[in-house]
Amino acid sequence: MAGRKIGISIFRPSTHAALLLATLMTAGCDGMPETGAADTIGVGSEWNQVGGSSNEQFYSALTGIDDSNISELGLAWYADFDTSRGQEANVVMQDGVLYTSTAWSKVFAYEAKSGKLLWKFDPEVAGQKGYDACCDVVNRGVAVSDGRVFVGALDGRLIALDAKNGTKLWQTQTTDTSKPYTITGTPRVIDDKVLIGNGGAEYGVRGYVGAYDVNNGKQVWRFYTVPGNPADGPDGAASDPQMERAQSTWYGKWYEYGGGGTVWDAIVYDKELDQVLIGVGNGSPWNHRIRSEGKGDNLYLSSVVALDPDTGAYKWHYQETPGETWDFTATQPIILADIVIGKSSRKVMMQAPKNGFFYVIDRTTGELISAENFVPVNWAIGIDTQTGRPIENPEARWSDGSDRNFVARPGAYGAHSWHPMAYSPKTGLVYIPAQDIPFGYQDEKEFSFAPGRWNLGNISPTNIGQETGKQVADASKSVTGEIVAWDPKTQKAAWRVKHKFAGSGGILATGGNLLFQGGPDGNFNAYRATDGQKLWSYDVQNAVIAAASTYEIDGEQYVAVVVGYGGIFALFNGYTPDPHTRPNGRLLVFKRGGGKQLPAYQRPILPPNPPDTVAPEARTTEGLGLYAGNCMSCHGSQGWSAGVIPDLRRSGILTNADAWQQIVSEGALEDRGMIGFKGKLTSDQVETIRLYLGERARQLKAEQMSAN
Repeated sequence: MAGRKIGISIFRPSTHAALLLATLMTAGCDGMPETGAADTIGVGSEWNQVGGSSNEQFYSALTGIDDSNISELGLAWYADFDTSRGQEANVVMQDGVLYTSTAWSKVFAYEAKSGKLLWKFDPEVAGQKGYDACCDVVNRGVAVSDGRVFVGALDGRLIALDAKNGTKLWQTQTTDTSKPYTITGTPRVIDDKVLIGNGGAEYGVRGYVGAYDVNNGKQVWRFYTVPGNPADGPDGAASDPQMERAQSTWYGKWYEYGGGGTVWDAIVYDKELDQVLIGVGNGSPWNHRIRSEGKGDNLYLSSVVALDPDTGAYKWHYQETPGETWDFTATQPIILADIVIGKSSRKVMMQAPKNGFFYVIDRTTGELISAENFVPVNWAIGIDTQTGRPIENPEARWSDGSDRNFVARPGAYGAHSWHPMAYSPKTGLVYIPAQDIPFGYQDEKEFSFAPGRWNLGNISPTNIGQETGKQVADASKSVTGEIVAWDPKTQKAAWRVKHKFAGSGGILATGGNLLFQGGPDGNFNAYRATDGQKLWSYDVQNAVIAAASTYEIDGEQYVAVVVGYGGIFALFNGYTPDPHTRPNGRLLVFKRGGGKQLPAYQRPILPPNPPDTVAPEARTTEGLGLYAGNCMSCHGSQGWSAGVIPDLRRSGILTNADAWQQIVSEGALEDRGMIGFKGKLTSDQVETIRLYLGERARQLKAEQMSAN
């Protein structure tokens, strides 16, 4: 159905022809880009949807900025946001306007050339909703179509705004508000429908993706990704014909735990084959023994599923990790392309999910073409190309009732997470922001389900974190990141660029033989696409984890990127702590000859603030367990903060037991995202956590004095 609208402005014939000509001229020696002209729509002068086009290749054919003049790139303008929380959005540019979402699901519109703020929209998400967000209060972008801007709010609302002034046109509650669903992903527009998924698997929800009418927000169809309670009968959803098949792969009472399978990121429209590909997430709980008696593949967890965009009807699926038990989601970015394999051109989808294998799949049938590991993998020795199933290491299936602590590489952080990867038709390479982070798994034999809270079934001591600064420094040496330039034809790396840190930003590739990527170190970099040589770097004063976008106005090419640290690795990890308070996020826009300068910024740091009274050792030990179960996912393992959320060892109220109770128990700061734990923890338990952190502060102070 070539006439479908896909959230892209319609080009005038002359403009479209010029775009196509420019693409052919920059396609390299062979004269035609391997992916064909259809894949280049939306990657000309505009960047009018997340990923640049419906194929989501994060590639632009623009060549105004290239490997010969990149040294001339400077800051054209910048805009400050109002929060220091994580910034993950890919900026959209249409008709001379930049649209971006930020933390807490806020939306901003700027004049793309000058940076003038045109409007902003705050959906006013309640602060306590932040507790339901496993991986920060981030948002990955908006969809723009026919004068509307669509954003998924953290609290489960899908909202349509007037693109001219930001006025709310309609909103629809897409989730059950009695359950801890969230939305952090980007809506996709197909014809008269807008699609959105949700998150919350760790908290005990049942995943699905839904399509809604662009004119009024009414639900058109819904596809559940895991079966519900058999006693309830059919859902009356597009997924009903598939649920009997799925249910035969589940055991026990999974439905009491939700099941998981949330579609929290990847939703890609394959307009050539008129199908939607969705990436399905992990199980709930993670532990396969608890979730499904240790039996069954648990469809459609960790799968790519193809659906009809009009009805939501099932077309095909491919399950990457059957019986998922490691938080190995298949929600990582999906790229569509036509590539020559052997002597035939194949319509493929490519994905580098958390489990460490790069998949090339025929998107007409769901048939696996090839899969090889792009990072070291110890949970499996390979993928059986005949069955499509992983060849598991028996030791890796930790959820078998044993006491084994299996340290996986990759693990729950993933060999590649949500960060966009890019595909260049000019080089034929996929550029993956990969990482190597160990993660431990150990069966929780005494598991008790807690609705609305983290339910993993994993008690590995590996993930509790390090006590001393030296231990952190030593452990951080085993945590790295890299750009992997991957050849999908040969399933081998063409080159790699190693980073000293994990959690690097998404990647943009351009026709100027460039890659743009930032990282937690506060630098935004450009690399040569053919060999990975770093050619340019800019200090942005904050971490860059989002992928950049690029566009052209009046013959001048611009590169735009949002900066600001966040996400689960930034909050939870104890490998790269940062005692400084981070600045608010920003939108930065660069061009050749840009002469704007960021104002000087001295990042503040607070001293440790231990109470005068030393806590008994037994109380401290108890406090560690309570902290790990209730606070660590936001405030960092063992209290090591990355500077996004306050370092509690340095908190001004750590010495004030009454103030501590008011905030931690009563929720005095709920409007800022710090919920009250009354009803979840007793006042004595809240005090025990304070005493534990007090001793962590005392230890930090002693280390600092010893170092001086």
